[in-house]
Amino acid sequence: MRSRYSAFVKRDEGYLLRTWHPRTRPPRVEFEPGMRWTGLEILDTGDGTAFHTTGTVTFRASFKGGALHERSRFERVDGAWVYVDGDFLD
Repeated sequence: MRSRYSAFVKRDEGYLLRTWHPRTRPPRVEFEPGMRWTGLEILDTGDGTAFHTTGTVTFRASFKGGALHERSRFERVDGAWVYVDGDFLD
């Protein structure tokens, strides 16, 4: 999760697409013009250990003027954790 947040900060589309589940991956990542991310807070995690194939991360990512609060779902694909989708909270 932290690496994907950093990729959004750096606008690293290649990394984001590589770490997105093939089933739900978009053809492109659209970045908001002028978006300035200012911090990440991990609020909760579920499963996602070496013994699991799925997991969740609940986080709040702050940006200038607001925050994104999401519960994200991840799956292990070929040994790597990839983002599947998420639900916006609040």
